[in-house]
Amino acid sequence: MLPLLGFVVGFLVGLSGIGGGALMTPSLIFLGVEPLVAVGSDLLFASVTKMFGLVLYQKRGRIKWNLVAGLLLGSLPAVGLGFLILKTFSKDTLNHYLTLFLGVTLIASSFLNIVKERLYPKIKIKPYQLYFLGFVVGLIVQFTSVGAGVVVTFVLVNLARLSPKDVAGVSIAYGLMLSALSFLNYAYLGFVNLRMVGPLIAGSLPGVYVGVQVNSKVDEEKLRKLINFIILVLGVAIVVV
Repeated sequence: MLPLLGFVVGFLVGLSGIGGGALMTPSLIFLGVEPLVAVGSDLLFASVTKMFGLVLYQKRGRIKWNLVAGLLLGSLPAVGLGFLILKTFSKDTLNHYLTLFLGVTLIASSFLNIVKERLYPKIKIKPYQLYFLGFVVGLIVQFTSVGAGVVVTFVLVNLARLSPKDVAGVSIAYGLMLSALSFLNYAYLGFVNLRMVGPLIAGSLPGVYVGVQVNSKVDEEKLRKLINFIILVLGVAIVVV
């Protein structure tokens, strides 16, 4: 079951750069894994999976590193703040409410986009906006492992109107670095199950490869619609779980 779950999540990550944490963490919790261990283990899984995806996208030259750098700079203080919160406050409460909030936000935004595309005004992303987006996403990822792909993809595709194929590469590169930094927090606190992560990674690698190959052959507008549909489904799944 774990390798199959890894393949499905890896495929979505390779296809669009989203879906990793939003699918993996709820699935692990559903299988009986303690929420904090599910988040910590998923952060390690995401780091390894997206590392493979990063190599494939870099070969295609589809990563805009200036966007990745801006997002990561905004996330660094969020990672430090997240570590302090994990040590100080109730982790289960924070995880529950942040996940619920993210799920509701994704449902509302994706529903509006599916019902009426081009509803949002096109904006030119400025450095301070990237920093702010990186900070918000970085903080959410600390407690849910969700957001690096979903939120960044939604903003860059629907507001900045960047190519979904380019956004997938940005999402994977940024998600890799943020997941790796966040994983260190959980590893330090002992919330990682290394034996469980192995089978997940084994299944995810071929999934990522297949997803990246499909990405290069899919029509951009169809991929845009698919991404918004996936975001809606993930939002519903987060709220229900």
